[in-house]
Amino acid sequence: MNKAVFLDRDGVINNPRSNYYVSKIADFEFNTHIFPVIRGYQEQGYLIIVISNQGGISKKLYTIKDVEKLHAFMTDTFKKENIIITETYFCPHHNSIENCICRKPDSLLLEKAVARFNINKTESYFIGDSVRDVEAAKKAGIKGILISKNGELPKKLS
Repeated sequence: MNKAVFLDRDGVINNPRSNYYVSKIADFEFNTHIFPVIRGYQEQGYLIIVISNQGGISKKLYTIKDVEKLHAFMTDTFKKENIIITETYFCPHHNSIENCICRKPDSLLLEKAVARFNINKTESYFIGDSVRDVEAAKKAGIKGILISKNGELPKKLS
């Protein structure tokens, strides 16, 4: 079985400043010191998987294609830093417009990744900057770690 570190995108990987609806590469600013910490997780044998709510799609602020283009940029940048993003999952829904079970705090995206990549939930973590990230982790049986908005990631996982 594999172990994984699941990461929220906005507020953990990137600094969304005051706008959580980041959809353009020009607006995507990686958080300080993210690369050595994520590389450290990978060196410890963790798969790196991104789980993100992208309700701006449902609100018609941007498109699925915009998110896919941004995620390609993000994963390519990580690759240049010798970090492999195993997969990126996102929920395009917004609870003010439609109900779904993939939007955090629900856990469908985590559960899909667990099944697809044969992940041992007891050895895995979900790092987020929102209580809903930790709630999603708990629903999926994964340990959630809450960091402050745009805070530093823990260097060691335990």
